[in-house]
Amino acid sequence: MGTIYYGGSATPIHIEDRVLAHLKVVVATKLRRGESFTVSWQHLESEPGGRSTIWLHPSIALRFVFDDPEPTELNRAWIEQLAQSASSSGGVLLTEEQIEPADADDPAPQTVSVTAD
Repeated sequence: MGTIYYGGSATPIHIEDRVLAHLKVVVATKLRRGESFTVSWQHLESEPGGRSTIWLHPSIALRFVFDDPEPTELNRAWIEQLAQSASSSGGVLLTEEQIEPADADDPAPQTVSVTAD
């Protein structure tokens, strides 16, 4: 489980490492361009119910911390999907990753959960 530390908030934001790795690419790209946007997610089962949204702005301190010391292999299609949503009025909504099947005879995509079990 990775963590985002945002601004002066004492409350860390916990996001699964694989999701955080993809989000980090989109966030870094947008902020490097000086663009602000929102990121929204549903709370983990271990947290009080509901959802949260944060406004990301280049002037606000941001740190990503990953539990896994090895970088994850990134899914370009998922990054592009997140980047498109970052440019929309709704901002990034963290969703489950759709992975293309390795077997061409199996047309059903696999799903990787956004939250930890």
